[in-house]
This record gives sequence, structure tokens and C-alpha cells, in this order.
Amino acid sequence: MTADDIRRNAWAMPLASPSFPRGPYRFVDREFLVISYRTDPAALAALVPEPLLPAGDVVRFEFIRMPDSTGFGDYTESGQVIPVTYKGRSGVYVHSMFLDDDAPIAGGREIWGFPKKLGSPALRVDKDTLLGTLDYGCVRIATGTMGYKHSAADHDAVLRSLAQPNYLLKIMPHVDCSPRVCELVEYHLEEITLKGAWQGPAALQLFEHALAPVARLPVLEVTGGMHLKTDLTLGLGRVVHDYLAPKRKVTHRAT
Repeated sequence: MTADDIRRNAWAMPLASPSFPRGPYRFVDREFLVISYRTDPAALAALVPEPLLPAGDVVRFEFIRMPDSTGFGDYTESGQVIPVTYKGRSGVYVHSMFLDDDAPIAGGREIWGFPKKLGSPALRVDKDTLLGTLDYGCVRIATGTMGYKHSAADHDAVLRSLAQPNYLLKIMPHVDCSPRVCELVEYHLEEITLKGAWQGPAALQLFEHALAPVARLPVLEVTGGMHLKTDLTLGLGRVVHDYLAPKRKVTHRAT
């Protein structure tokens, strides 16, 4: 194998048999349960990386079923996203993610910098309730419930929310564990077809865990629940801030 061969094929690990195919990645019948809640502003400020700024004190806890995704297959995901602003523009910062499939864990971390860890999330209908759960190992760390399709949500407002920029902190270590890559990445959901959007009463419980600290952003008040069914494409990202470039250092400002 020549150096040119290596460079031509060096887009994923392992070189001889990548864990996922090249993008783009299309998702069909992707289903969300999103529970929004108020949390401790000081806890948010400690976790949102500059130059992003928290947009208030709200967190969204998501349970997502992905039964048909290009290259990644059939899997379920759960985690926390935080509404933020970047240079005055609204978006969301992806803070934590837990899922049950190796290919999207590897692809998400290597390409974009998604904060993915192995977990056991689930999303299903339990009689009149939409139920989301997240286990880390054998321990339950999150339970979310929502009344099933109680009322239609504002279709246009949901589409605008889905079209917002998303931000990730991509970290790749050097062989001595120093940071080789440390970047703020922006990506978008594209080619979105919103098949349904509903809202209803919701509840969320988060439980302490040493290695899956979702409760570090405690639930003070649940502000709403949303149930979505979509088709969409996960767009590739772009770097908007390089933390290893000293001339681009910024100062964090509290909201």
C-alpha cells in the first residue's frame, strides 16, 4: 500500500474496513420525543463552551428513534441539547448523546465530533403515553413521558426550529493525549420533510450517574413536550472556531 493509497482512503477508522460509509446520511421515519425544561443557569454556563452563549436557562432532552438511516442502520439515541447563540444567531449546542449502535457512534465522533457514548435508549408508545427511557449499563438515568398526540403543533415553527444551526465541540487527541483537534463545528439538518408534529403534557426524571451525568443539568421545571416524525438528511459540518489557534481566543460572557 502506497502513501497515495493511504491518503486517498484515510477518511475513517479502521483503514482496512471503515465502521461507516461516506456521507451524506439520509434518515427516513426519524421520530423525536423532545422534552424542554428549565435548569440551573450556573450549571449551564459551566458546560456551554465559548464563544457560544446559553440562550436562557432551557435544556431539551431528546429521545430519537432512527429505524432507517443510510449506512448506520436501525438504532435509538438520547441526550441533551442546549439552546445557544453564536455571534447573535440562535442555534443549539449538543451536550450529550447516548446510543446503541457502533457505526453511528464511530461516525458521529470521527466526522462531526458528536459527544456520543454507548447506552441503551428506547422510545415507544405505552397505551396513551409516549415513553422514552435511557439506561447506562443496567442503570436507568432518564425517563421521559408525554401524552400521546394530544394536539397538533405549529408546523412552520417546528420546521424553523429544525433548520437552526447545531454546534458541537470536536476533540481529537494526539498520541501523547494532548489535543490535536479542538474545534467548534456547525452542522445543519437538511432536506427536511415534517410528517407530523404534536405537543402535549410532559414529564422528565433524571438520575445521578458517575459516568453519564445527565443530572448535572437538573430539572427545575418542565416547560413542554414535542413529538415529531420526519425524513431528513444529516448535513456534513464546517469549523467555525479553532480553539488551538491562539489569535482567535475569545472571552466568555455570562447572559
